[in-house]
Amino acid sequence: MIKRLVVILIAIIGSQTFAQQGGTASPYSFFGIGSLQFRGTVENRSMGGISVYSDSIHINLRNPAFYTGKNVEASPYNNESRPVKFAVAGSFNNLSLESASTSENANASAFDYIALTLPAGRFGIGFGLLPFTSVGYQLEDLSPVSNDLLFRYEGEGGLNKVFLGTGYQINNNLRVGVDVNYNFGNIQNSAIEFVYDDEGNLVQFQTRENNRSDLTGVNFNLGIAYNKKVTEKLELSATAAFSPESNLTSTNDRSLSTIVINGFTGAEVVQNTIDLNLNNTNLAETDLTLPSRLSFGAGIGESKHWFVGAEYIAQNTSEFDNPIFSTTNSSFEDASSISIGGFYIPNYNSFSKYLSRVVYRAGFRVENTGLVVNNESIDEFGISFGLGLPVGKPTGGLFSEINLGFEYGERGTTNQNLIREKFFNFNVSLSLSDRWFQKRKYN
Repeated sequence: MIKRLVVILIAIIGSQTFAQQGGTASPYSFFGIGSLQFRGTVENRSMGGISVYSDSIHINLRNPAFYTGKNVEASPYNNESRPVKFAVAGSFNNLSLESASTSENANASAFDYIALTLPAGRFGIGFGLLPFTSVGYQLEDLSPVSNDLLFRYEGEGGLNKVFLGTGYQINNNLRVGVDVNYNFGNIQNSAIEFVYDDEGNLVQFQTRENNRSDLTGVNFNLGIAYNKKVTEKLELSATAAFSPESNLTSTNDRSLSTIVINGFTGAEVVQNTIDLNLNNTNLAETDLTLPSRLSFGAGIGESKHWFVGAEYIAQNTSEFDNPIFSTTNSSFEDASSISIGGFYIPNYNSFSKYLSRVVYRAGFRVENTGLVVNNESIDEFGISFGLGLPVGKPTGGLFSEINLGFEYGERGTTNQNLIREKFFNFNVSLSLSDRWFQKRKYN
């Protein structure tokens, strides 16, 4: 049953991923290296984005200290190995885009992550793949007087991460960890400035600028997690994670194409293309600064019953810089976000009542994205909830879950001719846990 679910979920995610050109349809992905695609696992996102909590079933990809389990000396099942954990996820996003004068709808779906963690004594090892940022937009600028099309912008691509990390349990209360992330991807965009004759008709030939940037680089993520019983039932959890500033290498290409625009369909037909030499402007290869990021959070709860926590994230986004991505009407300021959320399980051990074992999650977040357009800071908020649905037969106190997450929120503003986004995100993941290294007993 579980194997079939894994195959079905990966097949659905894969078909959706390759059926579209990006995990976003946000016009704000035009700026920088795109919109942030990874905001934590489905479980994290369903609780407003907090990553303070960890258990024996779910993978936490925001803090590498969680790659190792709690209480190594007192193994959670029959004095044998801790569980191997696997997760795979995908998402569907619906956007309602509003300007001061018009509105549009857009959809996008994407693969979110695939990851595995392995126990090794006091150590835990985690590795996987996830899309980090995503670019996907089609923008048109119309004349306020004649309503003629003035500019058209299109873009796709994004940045991905392959990560390998390890966690180490210092004692029953304290864990530390580190991730090594290899970042790679490309961003492609094009821009057309439409030219008209004296009678207001499109001239026969237009010019389109084409840009491509291939990005590679390494960065690190350091984490620490602390948990302590404060009463017989209640446990306090506290976490912190830090990613130092790092650089990506951006290899850039630019060309100019002569195109003919179909007056009825708007389709672009390329007549010829000329490659530009970016060495003359020192733009053939540039360094892109990935800003440092600091998060810390805390929460309290009763194991396998309920938990509530909060997390604060600060990012030095004002340090973001790369000449190939610069625009005249945008800049970056330091970003920050606050998330509050938690979960509730009515009765973890009630195997006769399925709904009592379901995990109910909820939370909310407010965020300054760090992007400033036309002197307006682009803010965002989201309200989320989710369900963890147990599947399969419990084995050794472990079981697997299908996690469903739902989020509604808004990003941006209609001030200064900008766009407000109202988004609805649906996320689904499969969390598996098993004991691969269990000692077999024979009578």
